[in-house]
Amino acid sequence: MFINKRYNITDGKKIIEKCSLCSQRTELEPGFYQGTGYVSYGLTVGISIVTFIAWIAATGYGFKNKEVLLWFPLNVVLLIALQPWLMRLSRVLWLTMFFQGDDKFHPYTIKK
Repeated sequence: MFINKRYNITDGKKIIEKCSLCSQRTELEPGFYQGTGYVSYGLTVGISIVTFIAWIAATGYGFKNKEVLLWFPLNVVLLIALQPWLMRLSRVLWLTMFFQGDDKFHPYTIKK
């Protein structure tokens, strides 16, 4: 779906115009991918919850200990490191939510 297989700063989020298999347009309308912020937010909250539960399970620190605050900077670093992957995943999920094979705006046929 992306022009480059690996993420890079200059054009890491450029998307191909159409799918080579089904001719599905990847940008359905101008500003279509602005909604991926909601998907990315959900993914980061989910990752944060999982890492927080793992932190508590691994260290044994609960909410009453100040040491639980050590998790926060580690989580921030993890989310920054995962951001390119999360951005791409959120775009794929966003496009998948709106694509339907029988949609009149996105005709495609797969010949078998």
